[in-house]
Amino acid sequence: MKEYNRILFVCESGTSRAPMAEAILKDFSLKHPVDIESRGLVVLFPEPINQKAEAVLISNGISLSDFCSTQLTEEDLTEDTLILTMEYIQREKILEKYENVIPENVHVLTELVGDELEILDPYGGNLQSYGLCYETMRKTIQKLVNLLNES
Repeated sequence: MKEYNRILFVCESGTSRAPMAEAILKDFSLKHPVDIESRGLVVLFPEPINQKAEAVLISNGISLSDFCSTQLTEEDLTEDTLILTMEYIQREKILEKYENVIPENVHVLTELVGDELEILDPYGGNLQSYGLCYETMRKTIQKLVNLLNES
C-alpha cells in the first residue's frame, strides 16, 4: 500500500460513521504519522457529532472533543490523501462529483481491508445499533492499521 500523509473518512452527513472512524483510528498507534480527519458528502451547515455516536465512543473510552462536520472539497483530494468511504455509493459520488479526484486514492473502507460488507448507517436507530456499528468499524479499522503499519 502506498504511503499517505492524510486519511479522510467520508460518510453522507459527516456526523456519525466518519467521525466515529476518525476517532477509532486516532485511538490506534501508527508507525508513520498521519493526519486523520472526517468529511461529509452533504454538509449544509456544520453540525456536532451525532449524540448516540458520541455516547458509544465515550463508553469505549474515546473522546472526540470540539468536533464539527465538514464538507468534502476539491482541496481535500490531494495526491497524499487516502479517502475512505463507508459505502460503494459514496465512492461513486466522489468519483462523479469531484474533478481533482485520484480514483486509486478513493476506497470503500471495508473493501480495502478485505471485508465483504459495507459499514451500515446506524442513523435513526437505537443506541444498540450505534454500538454495533462501532464494534464492526473497530474490527475493520484494526485491519486498516495492520495494512498501514505493514507498508
